[in-house]
Amino acid sequence: MKLGIVGLPNVGKSALFNALTKAGAQSANYPFCTIDPNIGTVAVPDERLAKLAELYETDKIVPAFVDFLDIAGLVKGASQGEGLGNKFLSHIREVDAIVSVVRCFEDKDVIHVEGGVNPARDIETVETELILADIETLQRRIEKIQKSLRVGADKKAKEDLAFMEKLMKNISDGVPARAFTKDEKEIEFMNSLFLLSAKPVVYAANVSETDLASGDVENNPRVMAIKEIAAKEGAAVIVVSAKVEEEIAQLDESEKKEFLDALGLKESGLDRLITASYKLLGLFSFLTAGKPEVRAWTIPIGTKAPQAAGKIHTDFEKGFIRAEIVNYNDLLNFGSVAAARDKGKVRIEGKDYVMQDGDVVNFRFNV
Repeated sequence: MKLGIVGLPNVGKSALFNALTKAGAQSANYPFCTIDPNIGTVAVPDERLAKLAELYETDKIVPAFVDFLDIAGLVKGASQGEGLGNKFLSHIREVDAIVSVVRCFEDKDVIHVEGGVNPARDIETVETELILADIETLQRRIEKIQKSLRVGADKKAKEDLAFMEKLMKNISDGVPARAFTKDEKEIEFMNSLFLLSAKPVVYAANVSETDLASGDVENNPRVMAIKEIAAKEGAAVIVVSAKVEEEIAQLDESEKKEFLDALGLKESGLDRLITASYKLLGLFSFLTAGKPEVRAWTIPIGTKAPQAAGKIHTDFEKGFIRAEIVNYNDLLNFGSVAAARDKGKVRIEGKDYVMQDGDVVNFRFNV
């Protein structure tokens, strides 16, 4: 999974990236400090892995991973080449989902390119540039299909044209493609258009440390404004403080817990961001466990057992025979696969089994 961190300059993108990845991305108080996207690989937090490692007496834990791209700040006119323009937009095309960092904090020492803090305006600025780029993409595709229809009547082409014209009207009215109502067949076609405004979005409301510790940050007027926008387009919202996340990143696990407890938080911004991103993209993890290692594997919701096996190795999918599965909670409760089997909690599943979150699996295969 690859997430692109975007937003206007000086909203806290690189600070959040630094905190999430501990990669030390360049961060400064002027636009376009980040030109080429910094890339950081982050382990997906999963407390189940440590408990399985203890059960199997192994020190080797391999979590699932997420790539974060810290993309340069966008400004008005990017779709027409302003700022970093096309370079910025091309970087967005590479990601599976967008983490849109929206500034909700006041700081007289950190300039805002628009002159003041206004989340709704900032979101509209970013969204408008993505939509303008999409309009150009759609115009080219529509013109191409219209030319082909002059040569001969193609039912599929006519359907595609009708869909794109309807989509174009909505996008031209400022509705991002992700909020456009579509059926499964239309979703497949729209995916082939590679529209920027179709990408899933998680809005990261970047608040001050004081606001985060207030106990009522979810009802902060600026955060509420972001939630209202997100609800209309099916986007997710998490509240973070990039400054707090930078502090957390420097702590060990015990200190981290104490720090979060002091702020009244159960988990860090990273944990919540990963959870929101997984949910948004329809992903989850199944687990493998043994003396050599315990490991999490990321797959889409709806994946069947043979395809899940193929995540481990293509030979597993080709020669799939069956999957021996025990639920993580049952395994922990009974203490071993053998004990869980005695209680009837180990299942033998075939090729049509749809994998579930928390499945601990041993695949049987023959090549």
